[in-house]
Amino acid sequence: MSSESQFIDVDGRRIAIRAREGNTPGLFWLGGFKSDMKGTKAVALDAHAAQTGRACIRFDYSGHGESGGRFEDATISQWLEESLAVFGNRAKGPQIVIGSSMGGWMALLLARALAKDPSLAKDAKLAGLVLIAPAPDFTEELMWKQLSDEIRKQIESTGQWERPSVYGDPPYAITKKLIEDGRKHLLLGQPIEVKCPVRILQGVLDPDVPWQHAMRLVSCLAQDDVAMTLVKDSDHRLSRPDDIQRLLKTVDELAADA
Repeated sequence: MSSESQFIDVDGRRIAIRAREGNTPGLFWLGGFKSDMKGTKAVALDAHAAQTGRACIRFDYSGHGESGGRFEDATISQWLEESLAVFGNRAKGPQIVIGSSMGGWMALLLARALAKDPSLAKDAKLAGLVLIAPAPDFTEELMWKQLSDEIRKQIESTGQWERPSVYGDPPYAITKKLIEDGRKHLLLGQPIEVKCPVRILQGVLDPDVPWQHAMRLVSCLAQDDVAMTLVKDSDHRLSRPDDIQRLLKTVDELAADA
């Protein structure tokens, strides 16, 4: 494991970080919606970084894991601000950013922000993106547009809806402000310039982020070096041993070219 968590303040929010020192290109983890930096893929990446002597940074968004704040108070804008703050303050040299599900959206938004203003990265730069079941625009495309009229009315009138979890966890709030704020960061349907290689890993059996969603993303990344791997027998989590090995191999291949 990386050293014990350290904390930084991002606009009054206490954000937990676990950072491992090592060589570049470093690994920078962006977790998914309702996930945290102690998940299977994040821990596997950290262990791989230890074995290969690479730097590795993981953190929890506000309302997640060890970080402060309530989940239902957070927005895409806040999570992006936190991602940029951790990257700018802790990452050094070339970095391979690995984003899972919502973390894939965060990775693309981070890359777009850095392409527009490289000074946000301070001492770091992007060497590549690895996106695992990426979910850009999920608040609109995979949530709002899929909800029934009754649930939409509930969100509009009460400000939130308690969504049941398919993974055995307690229900969690989908808030009106999360949906509305997400609309400020929509990416699909327009060119996305990230100025680095992109590798996408996608399960064909994914019930949360259909593989067609990843294909839409590929069409928006026409100006960059992009390759997508479809895993026919895997689902959204892509956390089986074979999936983890595929992820680590993809990271190593990008690192070798960085």
